[in-house]
Amino acid sequence: MLTGKTVVLGVTGSIAAYKIASLASMLVKQHADVHVIMTENAVNFINPITFETLTGNKCLVDTFDRNFQFHVAHVSLGQKADVMMIAPASANIIAKLAHGIADDMLSTCALACTSKIIVSPAMNTHMFSNAIVQDNLKVLKQYGMEVIEPASGYLACGDTGAGKMPEPAVLYDYILKEIACEKDLEGVRIMVSAGPTREAIDPVRYITNHSTGKMGYAIARRAMLRGADVTLVSGRVSLEPVPFVKMIQIESAQDMFEAVRDNLEDVDILIKAAAVADYRPAEVATEKMKKKDGNMSILLERTQDILGYVAEHKRPDQIICGFSMETENMLANSRKKLDKKRLDMIVANNLKEKGAGFGTDTNRVTMITAREDIELSLMSKEMVSDAILNQLVLMRYK
Repeated sequence: MLTGKTVVLGVTGSIAAYKIASLASMLVKQHADVHVIMTENAVNFINPITFETLTGNKCLVDTFDRNFQFHVAHVSLGQKADVMMIAPASANIIAKLAHGIADDMLSTCALACTSKIIVSPAMNTHMFSNAIVQDNLKVLKQYGMEVIEPASGYLACGDTGAGKMPEPAVLYDYILKEIACEKDLEGVRIMVSAGPTREAIDPVRYITNHSTGKMGYAIARRAMLRGADVTLVSGRVSLEPVPFVKMIQIESAQDMFEAVRDNLEDVDILIKAAAVADYRPAEVATEKMKKKDGNMSILLERTQDILGYVAEHKRPDQIICGFSMETENMLANSRKKLDKKRLDMIVANNLKEKGAGFGTDTNRVTMITAREDIELSLMSKEMVSDAILNQLVLMRYK
């Protein structure tokens, strides 16, 4: 994912410095070229050899180190970087960055850096809340640096409060957001619905489906990485939340309907990847359940047609994409749904096909529009997501 990208990590004197070894490893596994610069105090917490072993690059500490492969190290690294992250960032380095002080390798390289700089403060909670530190952080933001809010919890010094550096996975997500993809969706507002709905029959029982939300979450994540402003409407799933998107948690089909309805005006592209528990087509089964259970009758009456509402209320410039999961006559049934719901595109797959459908990490779909059927081979859901987004963007700008 990060092939050809250069990441510079700045490490300062904090007990959290050891966590950056995990971050460096995560980045290298994605084929990034990782360079680490440490302050002299940082080497008291973790040995530079650790980073050199993980990254395959010399770890820099001394500004005047002559054993270095680039010319004028602080300038060359600053220009080579696609992103620079300083984590953990002490109060000292934050003050230097805010006021242009360059008295060591890290601060000098930061001043020479031409890419985005991301700063993750880590310090005692009283230091972090100090007005001087807070003012310095505001200055960094004014200069275009991104500041990651520290986590709250028990700190190494024994205090409890804000000042804890987030886990490496969080820092990794910030780096991915910045450099993983070209920002071809910047400014595009996308809403994705994902996961199952649960329809309560009574206080004990509910009806749902097998949706895991993996496809919808993959679309939301890829759209976010490509710069889109993403809203994710999600039923209950066993997946980690997608970072940097607006999450709306829902339970029932009515909840999902209301979330889509209330946010529709602020959306350019709507992708309904959720598997809503809609029981109306199962006429024989539902009629039997109506007779047996009065609550089921009420349930059926309150089920909302989300795409039907969207078709009636969409703006001319909005693009609406639905999903169709079939067990037979996939193309014919999906095209009927495309026409009936007045969709711009429908993504169809056969639940009986190996590697497709619910719960898999792969999918094989056909993208159906009014003019054509675009059949994709079996691929990861991330790759499918990009193909879907590419097609929707083409349709939007035609």
